[in-house]
Amino acid sequence: MNFEGKCALVTGAAGGIGGAIVKMLRTAGARVAVADRDTSGLEADAHLPGDLIDTTYADGLPAAAMQSLGGLDILINNAGIMRRGPVTSSTDEDFDISIAVNVKAPFQLCRAAIPIMAQNGGGAIVNTASCWGVHPGPDHAVYCMTKAAIASLTQCMGRDHAHQGIRINAVCPNEVDTPMLRTGFELRGYDPSTAISELDKTVPIGRIAQPEDIAEVVLFLASNHARYMCGELVEINGGKPVG
Repeated sequence: MNFEGKCALVTGAAGGIGGAIVKMLRTAGARVAVADRDTSGLEADAHLPGDLIDTTYADGLPAAAMQSLGGLDILINNAGIMRRGPVTSSTDEDFDISIAVNVKAPFQLCRAAIPIMAQNGGGAIVNTASCWGVHPGPDHAVYCMTKAAIASLTQCMGRDHAHQGIRINAVCPNEVDTPMLRTGFELRGYDPSTAISELDKTVPIGRIAQPEDIAEVVLFLASNHARYMCGELVEINGGKPVG
């Protein structure tokens, strides 16, 4: 895939999947602006650190990326958080921060980016939803709810803005071997490597995903190879159902 001359904004760029997306986009020739709370360790063409909970920051991020890069052709809404547990063990803070990061920020970023892209003849937006938003699983009530929301928003926007030359799709991963997943195991008292080895056994393809497995699908959706895809939810699960 060739992204020469393209300008991209990636949120959650310091995470496992985000880092892989940034690296692949730049290798393919894109100019990339990275957004996360701390972007100091990332190689990128523009650094736009901040907290997506800050509505002013989120609203202004696409314009800041366009100004820094000289354009905005691609938006990757990759930032996200996971709070575990059923509704009865979920706090107001769990709910509020999950909505803010997983739903409101992508909504704001798309709302700000779409007019920029439309004025320049089109673009591509790829959101990170989840298999757990399409097929809700146990003990992740708030997380599943927010990912279902971003999946539905993607489908709505994909239809609403296709006529403007803006293609909006989402990837829906299952488990991915990222620092966030490993930290979650540690917080619950498990050895991450052992826990991931056990998870690998539950996947028909033989292993959980690596960040690059997700990033390559993201790049496909952002590329001209996916030129006829609008409002699609692409599951990346190695054949494993949610459960």
